[in-house]
Amino acid sequence: MAETTKVKYNAPALDKGLDIIEFLSKEGIPLSQVEIAQGINKTPSEIYRMLVCLEQRGYLIRGSNAGKYRLSLKMYSLSHTHTPFDELKRVAHYPMQALSEKTRQSCHLSIMNNDQLLIISQMRSPNAVSLSIEEGTHFPLSMTTSGRVLLSMFSNEKRKNILARDVYFKKWNKTEQQSLFNSINKVTEIGYRSAKSKLTSGITDIAVPIGLNNSELTAVLAVSIFSSSLEELDINKILDELKIAQQKINQFIGG
Repeated sequence: MAETTKVKYNAPALDKGLDIIEFLSKEGIPLSQVEIAQGINKTPSEIYRMLVCLEQRGYLIRGSNAGKYRLSLKMYSLSHTHTPFDELKRVAHYPMQALSEKTRQSCHLSIMNNDQLLIISQMRSPNAVSLSIEEGTHFPLSMTTSGRVLLSMFSNEKRKNILARDVYFKKWNKTEQQSLFNSINKVTEIGYRSAKSKLTSGITDIAVPIGLNNSELTAVLAVSIFSSSLEELDINKILDELKIAQQKINQFIGG
């Protein structure tokens, strides 16, 4: 079998422009043409046209006195034309559709909203009989498989602060609370969670994290299965398809 060669297309001018924007963003202070050039390992003459173009397009602002460049708010404005979760729903559509078709199971995408799990997108199974978890539905984080996966993406401090406001968690004894923390740590260790639903009998959920840890863009992709069907299904194959969809969505959002 012939080897597949990955073709890389070079765009030097675009690379320079992006290098400039990323460097100024990282430094966070106005910089001169020489300082920027040194920072991205270019000569001042190499980046002159890039600086002029970026300034004309409104991405950079140059000070009237020292002539130093800084980022404008244009990138911020563009990034907030749509909310991150609008974009997440858009890019997740086809990976979720492929996941549902390959596993013959329903899947759903959820985020945290007001300390609860919020379903923002679902894809129903192509089978005649399927599970449906309606978009816009809220569930407690502590009582759901997806909620525990979502909590695994936060720092210990943030996790504890969220759970301190959870109505179920507050009623549990220390052993039950520690069991929850153990299950969250297990997700961190193995990268997914599979468990029977604590809210709906006869349902098993398998969930994986989506997005970047400790960032604003965190979500969970989950497949819901009738527990009675587990003997006929290969859970490992479903998990493999979940991870494929996870990887595709993360690539689309820059994870």
